[in-house]
Amino acid sequence: MTTAHRQRPERQGVTLGGEAIHEELDKRAALVADQVVAWRHHLHRYPELSNREVNTARLVADHLRSLGLDEVRTGIAGHGVVGVLRGGSAGERVVALRADMDALPVQDLCGVDFASGVVDSDYPGGPFPVSHACGHDCHTAALLGAATVLAGVRDRLPGTVLFVFQPAEEGPPVTEEGGARAMVEAGAFADPVPTMAFGLHVTPHPKGYVGYRIGNQYGASALVRIVVTGKQTHGSTPWEGIDPMPAVGAVLTGIGQLYRQVSAFDPVTVSIGHVEDVGRFNIVGQTVTLWGTVRCAVESDMARVEQRLTVLAEHSAAAFGATAAVEYLQPVPPVHNSGPWVEAGLPTFRRVVGEERVVETGATLGYDDVSEFVSRFGGLYVMLGVQDATLDASGRPVPVPGGRGLVTNHNPHFYADDGTLVTAVRLHAHVAYDHLTGALVPRDGG
Repeated sequence: MTTAHRQRPERQGVTLGGEAIHEELDKRAALVADQVVAWRHHLHRYPELSNREVNTARLVADHLRSLGLDEVRTGIAGHGVVGVLRGGSAGERVVALRADMDALPVQDLCGVDFASGVVDSDYPGGPFPVSHACGHDCHTAALLGAATVLAGVRDRLPGTVLFVFQPAEEGPPVTEEGGARAMVEAGAFADPVPTMAFGLHVTPHPKGYVGYRIGNQYGASALVRIVVTGKQTHGSTPWEGIDPMPAVGAVLTGIGQLYRQVSAFDPVTVSIGHVEDVGRFNIVGQTVTLWGTVRCAVESDMARVEQRLTVLAEHSAAAFGATAAVEYLQPVPPVHNSGPWVEAGLPTFRRVVGEERVVETGATLGYDDVSEFVSRFGGLYVMLGVQDATLDASGRPVPVPGGRGLVTNHNPHFYADDGTLVTAVRLHAHVAYDHLTGALVPRDGG
């Protein structure tokens, strides 16, 4: 398709009253704002872990059906839901708006009256307290609001909108499949195929600010499991067995030096978050299992870091007469925002929140498997600030005096300001309309 052809829908959108419909999208978002907050409070009070989003998916599907969408597909890759809204005007573009639904095994200490008291006693490895300490309740509620807004103007949408509610973004139990890749493999996007994917993530930045990055917004990730095996014996006769604990200690210490074995110009990290033993105080156990995560700012570094970690584990174990088995599970590619897509999206973001509130952010070693959608279909993933903060002279978020401070995602005290949710609704709605009309399309094809 030539540049001239790509620009025609944009001119057409303006001719058909693009400015007027943007105002209507905002008015409709304001009307649904209280309901979005109510949804968010309900979801926050009743969170569900990855691959267990039964009631969340039911709430989502029930509301999408109430909007009279063309299709509401359920049970995708577990509890995934996709709503299909076909516009009343001719158009071939398809925008996929994505929200993740799952919560975390983290205690809720955010201090609100709708805080979670849920404990999942049946989840593998549990029981776990459960909370939306990453803000997925905000994402789900906002996308429900956007679906409401866009369904109200369906006659003026020249194309199709997919409302994608994804389970297991945080990663399913290791014995199960789930998440974004599983939705793709289940055929969720086979008909129609998206021409753009869009999503956002709430973050500890100033309320209502949109953060973007050209390049890798999030890093590449893999879950690592290291099983160190020795020989069990009584604690009073350690020479009769092989103690895996000293080998584990050597692995944990050696991990801190792995960064010196790859380029210092691209960040990497290996973090062990859980150590699992079986036994009691007076037994030298047979095995110790380490669970952790490998993160790389540049995906090509993953193979080298994993290879060095495997060598470290195997040789450290051998030095103490033990063995180590290393597995890498649930790989997630980086979230990459290309320059042409960012250029295409910036006018939309600036219209929604104001030019001064659209800021470039630094890289992060966090991960998000929305990358499976963005890398396949093109599109954008951005940050939405939801906390009591301002930006300092270097562009870094700092707490506002007298506010609730800055609290990172996955912290038990993580919070999100309800007043920012309507901004999330507007972002989804404006991005969808602008893409369908051709105003948000990369000039070089993405």
